[in-house]
Amino acid sequence: MRKGFALTAIVALLASCTSGGNNQPAKSGASGVGKVDGALLTTGGDGSDWAMTGFNYAEQRFSPLTQINDGNVGQLGVAWFADMPDARGQEATPIVIDGKLFVTGPWSKVFAFDAATGKALWTYDPKIDPQKGVQACCDVVNRGVAAWKGRLYLGTLDGRLVALDAATGKEDWSVQTTDKARPYTITGAPRVVKDMVLIGNGGAEFGVRGYVTAYDAANGSKKWRFYTVPNPNGAKDGEASDAAMAKASPTWSANGQWKQSGGGGTVWDSIVYDAELDQLYLGVGNGSPWNHGLRSEGQGDNLFLSSIVALKPETGEYLWHYQETPAESWDFTATQPINLATLTIDGKPRKVLMQAPKNGFFYVIDRTDGKLINAGQFIPGVNWATGYDMKTGRPIENPASRYYKTGKPFLAVPSAIAAHNWQPMSFNPKAGLAYIPAQIVGAGYMAGNAPLDQAKPIGFNVGENMGALMYPRDAAAVKGATAAATGLLVAWDPVANKPRWTVKYPTPWNGGTMTTAGNLVFQGTSLGEFRAYAADTGKQLLAYPVGTGVMAGAATYVVGGTQYVAVLAGRGGALPLSLGYAYGKGAEVPNRPRLIVFKLGGKTALPTTTPPDNSPVALPAATGTPAQVAQGRDLFGRFCQVCHGASAAGGGGVLPNLQRSGALGNADAWKSILIDGALKDQGMVSFAKVLTPEQAQLIRLYVIDEAHWAQQNLRDGGAVQAKSAR
Repeated sequence: MRKGFALTAIVALLASCTSGGNNQPAKSGASGVGKVDGALLTTGGDGSDWAMTGFNYAEQRFSPLTQINDGNVGQLGVAWFADMPDARGQEATPIVIDGKLFVTGPWSKVFAFDAATGKALWTYDPKIDPQKGVQACCDVVNRGVAAWKGRLYLGTLDGRLVALDAATGKEDWSVQTTDKARPYTITGAPRVVKDMVLIGNGGAEFGVRGYVTAYDAANGSKKWRFYTVPNPNGAKDGEASDAAMAKASPTWSANGQWKQSGGGGTVWDSIVYDAELDQLYLGVGNGSPWNHGLRSEGQGDNLFLSSIVALKPETGEYLWHYQETPAESWDFTATQPINLATLTIDGKPRKVLMQAPKNGFFYVIDRTDGKLINAGQFIPGVNWATGYDMKTGRPIENPASRYYKTGKPFLAVPSAIAAHNWQPMSFNPKAGLAYIPAQIVGAGYMAGNAPLDQAKPIGFNVGENMGALMYPRDAAAVKGATAAATGLLVAWDPVANKPRWTVKYPTPWNGGTMTTAGNLVFQGTSLGEFRAYAADTGKQLLAYPVGTGVMAGAATYVVGGTQYVAVLAGRGGALPLSLGYAYGKGAEVPNRPRLIVFKLGGKTALPTTTPPDNSPVALPAATGTPAQVAQGRDLFGRFCQVCHGASAAGGGGVLPNLQRSGALGNADAWKSILIDGALKDQGMVSFAKVLTPEQAQLIRLYVIDEAHWAQQNLRDGGAVQAKSAR
């Protein structure tokens, strides 16, 4: 092990002894999911199992397995695969216990397989109402289940926490964790600690107040709840967070839109248990609305938005926090994956947590007290801040980034799409490196004050002009945006506070990473490859074509003496749905949802996939006047682009590309969809609450006009470029 990295098996064993005493252990001789308890989740065992989403409580996504290594990984082939039913975002990491593999898919469905053969064992479908999809900011995804003492735990898109019998897939109990009248969703994986199931939620783009709840793993009874932002009513909640909210309240304005929206701060992904220190860490999300000028009248840091918050796991009592982005105003969440480790810094061992959140800085934080150790830019071009004041722990901001103060648009790098989004980061203690699935995607921010920018019952309510995210009618600018939106795999040295090596990708939105003691890093790409790199040098050792884009992180395990690597393939999520033209070549790749499992010498052939048809289509005449097209463009930007792509440039092969819609030429059919809800059972709800029939037709005229412009201006050799995401 390289000097400076002291996360050893001895530390893990001591942590197991410390933590395990606070849990009732699994029954002696238990097998399968029945054996999963605090001791197993602390160490992760010998690597035969991948028993939780991040491998073990440290959530490094590091496996001790070495059968597949940097000398033979090029011999990997497919052992088996399973086609998945829903071609929406595939974001889950499989968990594998005693030869059984469990994975989730879109619409919160759960699938169980024999991990060696691929034999389907059972499926659980929570029957989500398709109309709930309009409240899922970034696709109807799910990132996995948690396992504990014979049960699997699932958070559903409609806000339920469900306990399943792992052997049969039958529901043991279910509890509604959210107010069904509010636009809450759950997409993240639960965590189980000390016989409690922990779950957060999402919905800040629409207007909710964030919290995390602990439930009894045996029966679903509530143990405690921690709110991440103050009660807009000014009252105490009677919850574990009351004392912390008294601390946070002075950092919010007396008025402002947070009083109506709830303030945001949802914990939609990262919840991490520290078995060494017996602490729980919450990665807290963005504000609601994004615009700090409207949310909190431009006043205060708005705790605990964009913060890491440490709690006592038994009670939910506040311990400490570190706020990465004070007065958050760009959707810079701190919900991205957190890795725990012990590093030698300045000659001393430090217990740290590491995170590469949306805002482009890699944080190393002392997890004993929440003090910032270092923060370095992990992508080039970050322009909202130049760095961090290490005495205060605060960012050194670019004044131009506060668009609501300047009254001028701000082209930000990174943007809400993020320098690093939900795709898992991993850490290899042998190499001493963190592997970040990073990207460079800029976007415009503009203060919203027109009636169209105000809160609405359907669609994002972010307090800014959503038109700033649309593309100009300039072919060179569109092509420039496409070229500028790229991806990176960054191997970050958290002690030196700089990258050790970097791989460049032509497109953003590549997969999460997983690393092993075999000196390997695994990552899928948006262009349809599953790759392996040498963990120490970054040398590419494998590029296996899988025929579809990959976003999820992989898992590895052993059955019958054979090591396997499993990954979900298929794309979706925020970027393909919303970005349109700048999604680039990713739109050329088919979207085929599939679970793929590899082993050395695997001989199973994957079915061939057919690229999407991006050839020109016959369009209805462009009859809209310039004024009508402009109005339609504004309406499309406000209500449609987050699912159908900026500038109507397509939903990344996930949702229908309206530039190619057969309803464009039929005003009645268009009205039946947008106003009458003809496709509500497919998730396309009626927009009658926010659009008149006349406004719906203005959107149609705009999309027709945009489609004509794209066909005329975004050509390459006579064929419409796939970068237009049609």
